[in-house]
Amino acid sequence: MPVWIWIIIIAVIVFGVLPLPILAFYLYAVLLVRTSKKKWGRECSIPDDEEYQRMFDIGIAWDQQYASYKRPVEIVSDGLKLVGEYFDFGSETSVIIIAGRMESLLYSYYFAEPYRRLGYNVLVIDNRAHGLSEGRFLSLGFKEYRDILRWGELLHDTFHQKNIVIHGICIGSSVGLFALCAPECPSYFRAMAAEGMFTCFKDNFVNHLIDGHHPVQPATFLVTLYIRLFTGADVVHDGPLYRIDKLKKPILFLHSKEDVFSLPSEVQQVYDRCQSQKKLVWFEKGAHSRVRINAPERYDETVVDFFRELCI
Repeated sequence: MPVWIWIIIIAVIVFGVLPLPILAFYLYAVLLVRTSKKKWGRECSIPDDEEYQRMFDIGIAWDQQYASYKRPVEIVSDGLKLVGEYFDFGSETSVIIIAGRMESLLYSYYFAEPYRRLGYNVLVIDNRAHGLSEGRFLSLGFKEYRDILRWGELLHDTFHQKNIVIHGICIGSSVGLFALCAPECPSYFRAMAAEGMFTCFKDNFVNHLIDGHHPVQPATFLVTLYIRLFTGADVVHDGPLYRIDKLKKPILFLHSKEDVFSLPSEVQQVYDRCQSQKKLVWFEKGAHSRVRINAPERYDETVVDFFRELCI
């Protein structure tokens, strides 16, 4: 039995109720700790949501259509074995699609089509602590960005890719941004597209609490404290808003005006602070991470046009 369950049992016996720190730790474990191999596995994370399941099914159909181009790949990063799938369409340019929290590489299939249209090769990955990859703790990009750089090394050194671009969704957009802003980021990482970008995880977490009609404090203070203690990540004073001014590569922001988790006003702050070549495209419809399903043709055309203009 996990240690945190024993802590809860002891707290109930001693105090008769669950103290707030224990409740907050339980929330932290539910949201950001992989407590079993079944958690965040390779299945639709919200199967009861018709729209989300439709995205997943469309992605699976895309994989089946292009399965002959696919091969399994793996790397080791920070001592963790991470796995992915590489679709080789014969290009010297590849995209790394980075999913958000709870999602495996099967979810990433859904976002691959515009890059196939561009002629790019496609790498989908199980982020650490997801799918078939190893790992237990999510650090929301603060450590995961190193995984993306390792994946880039594989593409460049083994598959001889001259250019690598990134497509990130939600937390995946933060991971990708951290990778491109890292001092050690190689020049063959050329650009990125970011859907559902946020200022910092703390703000995103607060928006989730507000949308669910839950009190913001003390949950926010305690959960962000646990993140700092267990992963070293400062999700209060660091995040995309605090990194974006270091970005030197082009970036495309894709954002829905209906997003209640990564608020439009917040992505506008990140965009305004960005000093590199940039473009922000607004979509009228779509919940968080669901922009493409509500405007697939415009979404794909926006991505294709952006990277074609860069001549990558």
